[in-house]
Amino acid sequence: MVYLPCGPVPVGAGEVAVDVWPTRDGRKALLVYSALDRLVDSCGPEQPWAVLPATALEQLRVSIGFELVFLDLEIPEEHRRSGSAG
Repeated sequence: MVYLPCGPVPVGAGEVAVDVWPTRDGRKALLVYSALDRLVDSCGPEQPWAVLPATALEQLRVSIGFELVFLDLEIPEEHRRSGSAG
């Protein structure tokens, strides 16, 4: 299982929006966390998340088109979600 940072999900929504981050060279990167505590420590306690089997990453890649995967990457404080900003 892997944990993925997501955008805020409206109540009753059937799908989540997985966060994809642009790199300096213009590629799309997916952030993946090996444990929930690592996601919270790296992204902050207000970060929405989803969990899925690691084997589903290829299907997700085809669906949303990310080019890179970063494992357990810390997001700088200024780029983290807060409870008020979402």
